[in-house]
Amino acid sequence: MPTNGLHQVLKIQFGLLNDTDRYLTAESFGFKVNASAPSLKRKQTWVLEPDPGQGTAVLLRSSHLGRYLSAEEDGRVACEAERPGRDCRFLVLPQPDGRWVLQSEPHGRFFGGTEDRLSCFATAISPAELWTVHLAIHPQAHLLSVSRRRYVHLCLQEDEMAADGDVPWGVDALLTLIFQSRQYCLKTCDSRYLRSDGCLVWEPESRACYTLEFKAGKLAFKDCDGRYLAPVGPAGTLKAGRNTRPGKDELFDLEESHPQVVLVAANHRYVSVRQGVNVSANQDEELDHETFLMQIDQETKKCTFYSSTGGYWTLVTHGGIEATATEVSTDTMFELEWRGRRVALKASNGRYVCMKKNGQLAAISDFVGKDEEFILKLINRPILVLRGLDGFVCHRRGSNQLDTNRSVYDVFHLSFSDGAYQIRGARRAGWARGMGCDGQVDAPPTLSPPTGRGGGFWYTGSHGSVCSDGERPEDFLFEFRERGRLAIRARSGKYLRGGASGLLRADADAPVGPALWEY
Repeated sequence: MPTNGLHQVLKIQFGLLNDTDRYLTAESFGFKVNASAPSLKRKQTWVLEPDPGQGTAVLLRSSHLGRYLSAEEDGRVACEAERPGRDCRFLVLPQPDGRWVLQSEPHGRFFGGTEDRLSCFATAISPAELWTVHLAIHPQAHLLSVSRRRYVHLCLQEDEMAADGDVPWGVDALLTLIFQSRQYCLKTCDSRYLRSDGCLVWEPESRACYTLEFKAGKLAFKDCDGRYLAPVGPAGTLKAGRNTRPGKDELFDLEESHPQVVLVAANHRYVSVRQGVNVSANQDEELDHETFLMQIDQETKKCTFYSSTGGYWTLVTHGGIEATATEVSTDTMFELEWRGRRVALKASNGRYVCMKKNGQLAAISDFVGKDEEFILKLINRPILVLRGLDGFVCHRRGSNQLDTNRSVYDVFHLSFSDGAYQIRGARRAGWARGMGCDGQVDAPPTLSPPTGRGGGFWYTGSHGSVCSDGERPEDFLFEFRERGRLAIRARSGKYLRGGASGLLRADADAPVGPALWEY
């Protein structure tokens, strides 16, 4: 499988949360640092870099300023250095509970404090010197085992998660990292949690919570007994092994999860490559051959479609479309035109892709009619986390409205109908298939009624407000506008955006800026 940007390891960005639940902040004015912020935003986001000297020390760079944290001999700290010097070198000392202690390598003192009284002068570790790692990346991704070079995915027949996938294809390869009580849970696409013994459970119990550790830019997940998740046995079943120190078997990469889509043509058939290299609308069911990975170029905003057979859609002679290209080029790029519940595709020859009478696709039309319109359905986000310019979308406490500026996130469920999506609040959905860990068949859980936080539908209220306690679904249109970002259009024709009030509203005229959402 050619890379061409398909497999991109996410740069790990994070916040550091102190013992009083405040985040380490790098200020632009005076390049001072403090621990006063109650939420994780741009000023509270940091990147860990290895020391160029190849030692065990690391560098902490503010992603907001692009400058490095430093500690002088007298304990004074700042985030002013444009290039890392001797005072910028720190040792990360993981503690038994998963929290970090930062020790100045040249001076041997510990970094900590509260509010604007931070220093690196402590000679002993107290609660003020303990920091919790809170990832600042979007929490939905693919997980790649470093030792096996295989992707983790949900195996429904075995009722487990396993690192045995050559490619992260389909919805079962999607994982959501849930930050809870200073730890992380691994949530599957069917809303279950991975317990350290390998079982999948419906609640984030203590044995389904892990502390994160970093090693050479990789992630390790430590359970409550101090053991690490690893692929075990020939099947690569993911569970806590015997090791109490992370080796290669216990390390993972987080990779960006690109949208995977299916397309339905005017003949109500799925677009497919099942019968060869020609891209045709001739199938009645959606399986791997009908699923395409869609990537949007950040500069041109045009997209590519990559098939499970290992080729990109490409324009060929006489306007034909084949899934044979191994490299991205001008002929593999298609312009998306959003037409309400449908989408039209324009190829590099300036013509629209249409469905011919035999079902094959070809870029031969100068205008858009019924045969040039397709339904495009996102299949690998059955659960959805949205992040805007100011933070994540989350229920507002004591209200039926939604915040857009939170450092924590709620998980929402998606359903799809005739080109539109319905969004509802998180609740347990579906059930474990097959045998549970006790050898008994798991029964479906009792679902809470669709009201309030327990599963209410999103809908638009008066004056552009967006509420989350609806009893009936309302249709929203998704438009994939940029790489990793979409716009959501309400029935009024307006786009959902985050505003100065921090509330989600449906009053944007154009899908730009605060009306674009990382998903």
